Amino acid sequence: MRRHLIALILALSTLPLFAQSPKRYTLGMVAKSQGNQFFEAAHSGAKDAARELGKKYGIQITIDWRTPNEEDAQKQAEFIERLVLNGADGIIVSCSDANKLTDAIDKATRDGIPVVTFSGDAPASQRLVALGIDDFHCGEQTFEELAKLLGGKGVVAAIDGNPNATNLQQRAAGFRAAAKRHPGIKLLDIFYHKETPADAVAKIEQVMQANPDISGWGLLGGWPLFTDHALKWPPGTIKCVSVDALPPQLAYVRSGHVQLLLSQDVYGYGYSAVERLVEKLHLKKAPAAKIENTPLTPVTKENVDAFARNWEKWLPR
Repeated sequence: MRRHLIALILALSTLPLFAQSPKRYTLGMVAKSQGNQFFEAAHSGAKDAARELGKKYGIQITIDWRTPNEEDAQKQAEFIERLVLNGADGIIVSCSDANKLTDAIDKATRDGIPVVTFSGDAPASQRLVALGIDDFHCGEQTFEELAKLLGGKGVVAAIDGNPNATNLQQRAAGFRAAAKRHPGIKLLDIFYHKETPADAVAKIEQVMQANPDISGWGLLGGWPLFTDHALKWPPGTIKCVSVDALPPQLAYVRSGHVQLLLSQDVYGYGYSAVERLVEKLHLKKAPAAKIENTPLTPVTKENVDAFARNWEKWLPR
């Protein structure tokens, strides 16, 4: 009896006094603007990754969403500083202006908080990894696809957004570089706007009135297509290729106003950003490279309905 009692006491002594709670991580996420379906999809990807990786590794991951209502790089920098002060373990940011965000990213990194950028990098910063596309190649591809639709002849124009955004600067440079390879196509210019749908639509209308000979448009972001009846010409009379394939843009493919959309992996940006931070924080594993680019997915009339089903998963429910 005594032997059994001693054995029981020894067994109990090896058990922890308290059950250990799972390791917790808080990841701040700073997108460019609220209400933009691009960033809503990235947010959904991040939340799904937090849930699935939390279950996989037995940890708890919280996504702390801090995003300005409209594009404002200064507010983004302030959000990053606030996340640092609040003890965030990692930060995900889509940079509206690299120059205004580099210092905030570097300060977070010096404090031991890894930062991942997506669809808007700060290449001079100490960020852990940049997720996105090869924006120069994106600009090139947009022009090349437009050139195919035009049969190598015509007058084209392009629309771009925030001129301070590094990713959009690269798309414009790629578009111009490709134009030089097509002497039969005149590139009128790349026109900028304030990155709101109404501004983009107004800019296209203004340019079209002044240049009625335009036969093709390259949209280096989908801004004008976020509104109804943005393209005033009869379907097919002017060729159009646009970057991104958000739900409002799909309607323009169905109507025939846009022949091709080039979709980024918007959901995957959020998911992969959380993966990289969990690997760094929990597994002590650094990314294989400082830049991770994913290919663009073409969306045409042939696959638009199949592609649209992705948004049932990507958008908040």
